[in-house]
Amino acid sequence: MIKIDSMLLEELKDFMVEQGEKSFRGEQVYKWIFQKGVKDFSQMTDLSVELRGKLQNNASFTYLKPIEIKRDEYDGSQKFLFELEDKNKIESVALKDQDRITLCVSTQVGCRMGCAFCATAKIGFIRDLTAGEIVRQIMEVNEHLATNSEKVTNIVFMGMGEPLDNYHNVVKAIGIITDEMGLGYSHRKVTVSTSGVVDRIDELFKLKKQVNLAVSLNATTDDIRSAIMPINKKFNIEKLMKKLKSLPIQKRKRITIEYVMIKGVNDTLDDAKRLVRLLNGLPIKINLIAYNDGGNENYRAPDEQTVLSFQKYLVDKHITAFIRKSLGKNIEGACGQLYAKYNKGVNDGC
Repeated sequence: MIKIDSMLLEELKDFMVEQGEKSFRGEQVYKWIFQKGVKDFSQMTDLSVELRGKLQNNASFTYLKPIEIKRDEYDGSQKFLFELEDKNKIESVALKDQDRITLCVSTQVGCRMGCAFCATAKIGFIRDLTAGEIVRQIMEVNEHLATNSEKVTNIVFMGMGEPLDNYHNVVKAIGIITDEMGLGYSHRKVTVSTSGVVDRIDELFKLKKQVNLAVSLNATTDDIRSAIMPINKKFNIEKLMKKLKSLPIQKRKRITIEYVMIKGVNDTLDDAKRLVRLLNGLPIKINLIAYNDGGNENYRAPDEQTVLSFQKYLVDKHITAFIRKSLGKNIEGACGQLYAKYNKGVNDGC
């Protein structure tokens, strides 16, 4: 049975024609799903009883069951553990910073990239998420936030999984998210983060609505990057930089470079100097992120002064560099941590 909430508007209109209906019925159903949040065909009251019955027999909705929600009492961030229909589990994290709530959505169950500092890597790759499962994370979190008159303001594809490794479904999800008749988010409020899947980055810039790009760099030499990010063995730093410098980036847009700082691994002044040379000529901003303990017991975050000195060197070289706040630190905010803890509890009989 087809999942009706994994369809783009044009696909849904075509589906309605296949059902012997006028194409505009697709627009009506689309609005019911994504603007009104309806998950029951019987509630779509501007459709005939006959059509509602036909949809009931030929289509279904994607369901995510929230099985744990953790709230950071310090900053108000929340982490959601969802169970999918096949009993697999994914995480979404709503990071609150004043009036902005950024939702970090997952795109896969697990991940095949194997980054040494990432908790999700321990899970391994299980499967891709459908477009409906990606979009439904936003809808479920918004439904939860609405009880406090809040709503997700920004969306980042930076949760469990590598978005560009599930490119087809991620692009469909972006289409629904940014469609005015869908969730209605501006493309400027959507960011796709990649570990550096070089042969897919180009495709993002062919979208009608160009979303933001973030690249998880995390090292300035191939030896270090290959050790902590195995994808570097396929797409090394030189290939990645060459690709970024060839992109048709719109005026006033910048690529975000994510740089997770790990004590004794990539946090020296020499690393900062190499980073400046690597990024020369690129329209970028850098997010410095102190390692969030949990991905690898052998790694630690650098001390605050080391992070500040690293940032100062970049700023002195006229590079925009932010130290990203450790939002959600008290709720195991790094993706994969809650999943791993839950699975351990189940396996231990807790």
